[in-house]
Amino acid sequence: MVKVSVIVPVYNVEEYLRKCLDSLTNQTLSDIEIICINDGSTDNSAVILQEYANKDNRIKVITQENAGVSNARNNGLKIAKGEYIGFCDSDDYVDLDFYERLYTSAIKYSADIAAADIIKIRKDKFRKFLSFKDTVVCETYREKLKICDVPDYSYVWDKIYRTKALKESKLLFEEGKTYEDMIFSVQILLHLKRLVTVPDTNYYYLSRKSSIVHNRENDKDSKNAMKFIKNFLKSQNIPFDDTVTTTKTYNFLKLLQIKIKTRGKKFKFRIDKGW
Repeated sequence: MVKVSVIVPVYNVEEYLRKCLDSLTNQTLSDIEIICINDGSTDNSAVILQEYANKDNRIKVITQENAGVSNARNNGLKIAKGEYIGFCDSDDYVDLDFYERLYTSAIKYSADIAAADIIKIRKDKFRKFLSFKDTVVCETYREKLKICDVPDYSYVWDKIYRTKALKESKLLFEEGKTYEDMIFSVQILLHLKRLVTVPDTNYYYLSRKSSIVHNRENDKDSKNAMKFIKNFLKSQNIPFDDTVTTTKTYNFLKLLQIKIKTRGKKFKFRIDKGW
């Protein structure tokens, strides 16, 4: 059994795909499999995938008609053989020791989930989007929601998940909709027990206008996802206002932004320069 299976949905990302695959094939943890689901790409993504697969037998390329990222991830889950499973979007990339550090921490602390930091890239600017200062082990649902900032930061790709526990949960990504991460994350943190944070281990998330989530037509999916989360948290006796963050932004001279974030009755302050 390989240590980690990395599932990579691929759709028309020829401009970014090589950087993603380079970061995966050069991992310090060599005992991985890289499952690339070519979701009906019409650019040169398929050619690039085959080029890398010819050089590295850890890469498995599955080609399918376009069915969306959720379908691609679900099909990857069906064939994943690793002890843990991770997800990487094909326009993103990771630190070269990303999966070694996550896997080592997961084993050391007998964790079902290991979570890393997120660095957001926008217009060639880098900013820490989610950052863990210390190694923390969480077991209660409330603790896991809080430390991972779910539902505000409901991402699946900065984590690895114990395969046995993930498959026993029978959770899949909801197909045909965007914001599927939000619905998946709020549930998987309940079903999988122990979570460990792994500081100074980075997933690089590329924010670009052409991505699916920036399409205004998907606003309905966003609202439906929030509605699902609200009802799901209610079923676990967790008030929605205790988890979701409200942010107000104040601009000064177009040079400085002060963001006031509230979660329940707690306040967070963040100062951003031109971000």
